[in-house]
Amino acid sequence: MSTAVVPQPPHRPGGGPAPVAVLIGPPGAGCEAVGAALATRLGVPLRNVDRDIEARLGRPLAEVFVDLGETAFRDLERECALAALADHAGVLALEGGAVLDGVVAGALTGGPVAFLEVGIAHAARALGFNDQRPAALGTPRSTWMHLMQGRRPRYLELARTVVTVDDRDAAVVADEVAAGLGLTLLPDRTSEGDGS
Repeated sequence: MSTAVVPQPPHRPGGGPAPVAVLIGPPGAGCEAVGAALATRLGVPLRNVDRDIEARLGRPLAEVFVDLGETAFRDLERECALAALADHAGVLALEGGAVLDGVVAGALTGGPVAFLEVGIAHAARALGFNDQRPAALGTPRSTWMHLMQGRRPRYLELARTVVTVDDRDAAVVADEVAAGLGLTLLPDRTSEGDGS
């Protein structure tokens, strides 16, 4: 049985196990869906920083953002992202603006990072612009486009591979991410013994 093997970046917060893949991208990129597909194909766990924040405070992400305000939210997001980078040895979904934080960006530099690139049309459908991400607050399309314009250079700077998500199945995107990061997938058993 094949196992995923990725060279570990030379520096990791806390010196613990590093994720085998980190998925970054704007809201609507589907980091969680692609991450779940990739984790299954690699035989490793998935961790999502947004879910870590929700679990810690016991509230949906949008409520946390509104209640704490952006500065406190970003501080919490940084703390959760760094904790996940320090001790998660699976696939990590890091969707949104955490990568703009210099400390988080430094921890990601040189690591197995995949940027899931998505256009506004797909993001609008994926989010319904009623999503729980902070970008859904305010005027949805203009807010998303403004955030993407500011974040895209950082996504590109950190990414070892860039994969377009638009209207593509999460499993197909996951396989492309794995190829771009040089990850070895477990054998696909979905087509075995189905008589086709």
